Amino acid sequence: MIIKFIIGALFVAMVASLFTSFTFLRKDFDEPSSKRTLYALGVRVTIAVALLATIAFGFYSGKLQSKAPWDYAERITPQESN
Repeated sequence: MIIKFIIGALFVAMVASLFTSFTFLRKDFDEPSSKRTLYALGVRVTIAVALLATIAFGFYSGKLQSKAPWDYAERITPQESN
């Protein structure tokens, strides 16, 4: 359950970082020397990598499972197939 909370928090942080970089882009439009937008987008990329790594770890450890219809055949046990 904690892994779902971490994924949600990372997603919210990524969206917040995206809006922060957009705000910096609007405010620093006339200042070509300002690198706040670039740094904020770098933070967003780092958060996105952490999010993908957390999701991959969740699937690898078995704490996350897919409930997609095309994965149903893989979850059928021999007793259910009769």
